[in-house]
Amino acid sequence: MAAARGTQAKTPQLDWTEARPAPVVLISGPEAFLADRAAQAIRTTLVEAHPDLEVHDVDAASYAAGELFTLASPSLFAEPRLLRIDGVEKCSDAFIEDAKRYLAEPADDTTIVLRHSSGQRGKALLDLIRKGTGGAIEIACPEVKKDADRLAFAQAEFRRLGAQITPGALRMLVGAYSGGIGELAGACVQLVSDVGARISEDEVNRATEGRVETNAFRVADAATAGRGAEALVLLRQALSTGTDPIPLLAALNMKVRAMARVYGASGGSGQLAKELGMAPWQVERAQRELRGWREVDLARCIDQAAETEWLLKGGTRDPEYALEKFVLLVARRGRERQ
Repeated sequence: MAAARGTQAKTPQLDWTEARPAPVVLISGPEAFLADRAAQAIRTTLVEAHPDLEVHDVDAASYAAGELFTLASPSLFAEPRLLRIDGVEKCSDAFIEDAKRYLAEPADDTTIVLRHSSGQRGKALLDLIRKGTGGAIEIACPEVKKDADRLAFAQAEFRRLGAQITPGALRMLVGAYSGGIGELAGACVQLVSDVGARISEDEVNRATEGRVETNAFRVADAATAGRGAEALVLLRQALSTGTDPIPLLAALNMKVRAMARVYGASGGSGQLAKELGMAPWQVERAQRELRGWREVDLARCIDQAAETEWLLKGGTRDPEYALEKFVLLVARRGRERQ
């Protein structure tokens, strides 16, 4: 996930999974969970090598002149030091000036970890670091937003935990936890703790039962497969428990649009996945669901989705009925293709 830099950059740029100590470590990007993971990995590595490690936390926004040099100065017993400096994107002018001076001659046996989430504040300092000054490295933590990236993250979590999960179960889990990846990571840990090292769709379904996103995908799966009666039952169950219609529509619309993106495309699933920004299994699933659909059917469903969204956002006094009509339209098109 490390972001590509220009050819002039000299500082090694690492993925968060490759985090390691260095005289100066810049952890950049908005994904706080990955940044915390990287910082913790650096601390763990240092503590394993030096149990007497001194750790100091500094808020860059309230930094006072000279503080960096005071903390980095050798103590009486010369213990190694780790300085974790948070909020560099909001740092004081004094911090910028001191950090520039420090980069010219980093202290021995000291690791400084700078956390910069986003923005232009401190850009001159970041540019200096990225030129390789002070033996620095950069660990990029971009936001994990795309479905393919979230799936890859969850899959990596299960590998780290020594567990195996089926592709369908993985999709269900990622769909059920569509918020921050910290929550998704916690769900992976809990699932392995509760179920064990082999996880199927049944286990994920039981573990995520009642979550809005899970209910939404079950409705969408039934509708696109042409099972209108089942889709309506699932829809009404979800609505009766207080589920908002918007995420239900979003899940169904996402499946229809995936089918539309794959429609008419040729090539292997791996090639198409790269071209379309999808995971290979998503391409394969969309291709299976697409069989028998006509282009006009997909266009009609996409148009109806837009109209239904307008209805759900204030265009009608009966949004649930509008959503039922859309579900039945998709299910009817799905049934006709079979």
